[in-house]
Amino acid sequence: MRAAGYAPNDIITYMKTINLEAGMPTAQAAMNTLNNRLYAERATGARCVKIIHGYGSTGKGGAIKAACRQKLNEYMRRGVIKDMCAGEDLGPFSEDARRIAAACPEIRRDIDWGLENNGITIVLFK
Repeated sequence: MRAAGYAPNDIITYMKTINLEAGMPTAQAAMNTLNNRLYAERATGARCVKIIHGYGSTGKGGAIKAACRQKLNEYMRRGVIKDMCAGEDLGPFSEDARRIAAACPEIRRDIDWGLENNGITIVLFK
């Protein structure tokens, strides 16, 4: 998939993606993946990651999304991550998104910037 206005070679690949939906796991299996991959990406020195958790088959929020957001809030309280922004708030009018973009300016070129994607969350590491 290509973002509108971008040539094929312009696609941004600076941000790692953690896909929690791959293979249709249970919420618990997805949280194990989140934990392992989040620590691994942080160890590589990544500034931020995009987490794909989906938004549930009903479109109102699934078990993986709810568990992911709960786990990320716990990680923020524990100091594992610095900040996060829900995909539905990822754009220029969100305070959360502006904080993330101040630390990771290239996020403004991400394909999901400004699209209100309920199926993702962006995480900023310390």
